[in-house]
Amino acid sequence: MTLYRDDAVVLRTWKLGEADRIVVLMTAGHGKVRAVAKGVRKTRSKFGARLEPTSHIAAQFHEGRELDIVTQAESIDHFPALREDLDRLTRAVTMLEAVDQLALEGEPNPRLHRMLVGALTALADAPGDAPLVAPAFFLKVLDLEGFRPEVDACVECGEVIDLVAFDLESGGVLCRDHRRGLPLSIEALDLLQAILGGKLGDALAQPSSPATHEVERLSTAAVEHHLERRLRSVTVLDRA
Repeated sequence: MTLYRDDAVVLRTWKLGEADRIVVLMTAGHGKVRAVAKGVRKTRSKFGARLEPTSHIAAQFHEGRELDIVTQAESIDHFPALREDLDRLTRAVTMLEAVDQLALEGEPNPRLHRMLVGALTALADAPGDAPLVAPAFFLKVLDLEGFRPEVDACVECGEVIDLVAFDLESGGVLCRDHRRGLPLSIEALDLLQAILGGKLGDALAQPSSPATHEVERLSTAAVEHHLERRLRSVTVLDRA
């Protein structure tokens, strides 16, 4: 079997048999990887603890016919701040779920991997509740996928003022004369333009507000529209 090493983020896991675990990871150089971690449920080893969702690891794999085998995992960042805060953890899991749906097995996507690591780091390090980290991640991922929402001018007529709505089917904002879809406040529009217009840091520094909640709902709807499915973890966040 071929041996390889890669930088990876654990997206999700589930049990296999009595002692093993299947681990889905977003790697830097091999795209999404499904691998078996053998025997990790028999002992309380550090190896098994490093293979939990959100963990950023340096891993070693053996290639297999159907599933690879993860044989080593060294922690790069365990993101304890995420695990100690249910709200942050839930937001992190929504990002993991989106990447799991977007990434293709065996197809490298280093930019998506870097974006995920950066978003998890920002969410863990933020001094406040960081309401826009996950929404900004969703919008940036759509941009990466070639589906950047138009937020600077009406998608129907090109008008740049009096933008009052966002339509998922049209892929962007609409002026008052062509409005349909979701209503959009001027404050939320400003945040969308900051996120996608090179002022991400300014947007992420914003405290929780009606506008940040609006952007959160809109960005989630946009990424779900692109995926053509709901994000299961969002329902948990909605109830939090």
